[in-house]
Amino acid sequence: MLPTGPAALRLARLLVLLLPAALLGGAYLSQYGFGLYPCEMCWWQRYPHFAAIVLAGVGFAVPSARWPVGLAALAIAVSGLIGGYHAGVEYHWWEGITHCTSTATPGGDALQSILDAPLVRCDQAQWTLLGISLAGFNFLFSTGGALALAALLVRSART
Repeated sequence: MLPTGPAALRLARLLVLLLPAALLGGAYLSQYGFGLYPCEMCWWQRYPHFAAIVLAGVGFAVPSARWPVGLAALAIAVSGLIGGYHAGVEYHWWEGITHCTSTATPGGDALQSILDAPLVRCDQAQWTLLGISLAGFNFLFSTGGALALAALLVRSART
């Protein structure tokens, strides 16, 4: 059972920090630990999580305010929706953007750096588990977390 009143707000404040931190941690672990370079749409999913972490910090600085937690929950939901769109592009349910990204590094021979950099396509999942891509997992965890946060915020208004 979900708590009500101040306990619900405390739980929401904690969740709004931990969820995006865990998802970003997983994204960076997959990038730097396992060589799964992000495409442009992967980066789009990360930006709202960065905003959610900043808003969570504001929520901890002003513990009685519900608005930072609400805005952070909205940012998490936006990331989830972008992840859902990206997953649909990966599963070829609809057409996505036509750009792909590269990880070319500056310095040395620029042309060789560009040619040696991996090309990451937005419409191909680099990794899946049980048929769900990383973008699909972001959709599931972010939208599920945003719904749980919304419920906690509603319950925090009750005493």
